[in-house]
Amino acid sequence: MRHLGLIGLCLCGTVLLAGCQQAERNKIQKEVDSINAADRSNLDAIELTIADPNEAVTYFTKSVEKYPDKTDQKRYLAKSLIRAQRPTEAAKVWADVVAAKDANNEDSVDLADALIRANQWTQAEKVLDGIPPTHESFDRYRLEAMVADSRKEWKKADSFYEIAAGMTTTPAGIYNNWGISKMTRGDFAGAEPLFIQALRYDPTVFATKNNLVLARARQRKYDLPIIDMTQGERSVLLYNIALTAIKQGDVSTGKGLLQESIDSNPEYFPDAVRALNALNANVSN
Repeated sequence: MRHLGLIGLCLCGTVLLAGCQQAERNKIQKEVDSINAADRSNLDAIELTIADPNEAVTYFTKSVEKYPDKTDQKRYLAKSLIRAQRPTEAAKVWADVVAAKDANNEDSVDLADALIRANQWTQAEKVLDGIPPTHESFDRYRLEAMVADSRKEWKKADSFYEIAAGMTTTPAGIYNNWGISKMTRGDFAGAEPLFIQALRYDPTVFATKNNLVLARARQRKYDLPIIDMTQGERSVLLYNIALTAIKQGDVSTGKGLLQESIDSNPEYFPDAVRALNALNANVSN
């Protein structure tokens, strides 16, 4: 009987030991899984924001194949496709994301964005119309403004641009787009203050500076506005103002601006030289 009792105790001890070992293994595995998950998350972030766009597409394509049920991997793939300038493919992936059980309204906004980039405006409008009005975000209103612009619904566009500008701390881009919208309508006076506002938030964007001087030139304001610019930028802006002046029949003013552009450029400016020479030759003839 003693032996049976001893055997029983030994068996009991073995079971307890096995149980402890299994619990320890489970604990270690959880820690390993946690580390691997963190490593994957860090790698995902690097691929999504820093890596070459096409390399990121390859990485997330493989990830989606490996984890087909993970919606976040499809989101990353779609975003990488946008970065790689492949909006049509991105739209297809975003459509899969939107169809997933754990999709959200911002996924639909991203789908609409991809469709607009792919020049599929009708489909983009349908997607935006399907988003509940209670979902308010900067990107949603930015896209709504663009769609309204495409339909020449100017009042709607103005309203959406205004709302979008108030929903971000960096509205330079939206003010610039709003100004372009005004120029498209022929409202150059209305576009001018919007470009100025955009430059207040980001004075470094040359495209906005150029839009501003063109809006002013179309109003026959041929002087440069008081904005930050390099000497090289000054020369190019004067050149573009000159071309606008010439197209509007103000040839003498245009010639003077071309000469000023050439004189102010820190380097040789062949385009301005050719334009001035052609203008002088035309006048001589």
